[in-house]
Amino acid sequence: MPKQKTHSGAKKRFRVTGSGKVVKQGSGMRHNLEKKSSRLTRRLNGDVVLAPQDAKVIKKLLGK
Repeated sequence: MPKQKTHSGAKKRFRVTGSGKVVKQGSGMRHNLEKKSSRLTRRLNGDVVLAPQDAKVIKKLLGK
């Protein structure tokens, strides 16, 4: 049986932590950063943990 290929788009956007949670970059940090306050950009810069329902689908795409 051939190996399952990982989804190219998913492997660029998501990663699985050591405990098995799926993490992605938060939204809102691509453009218009001049208008956003420093406090807001610091808050948006962190990673976001996906909901368990979404994580199940992403893990399947990543082959985990």
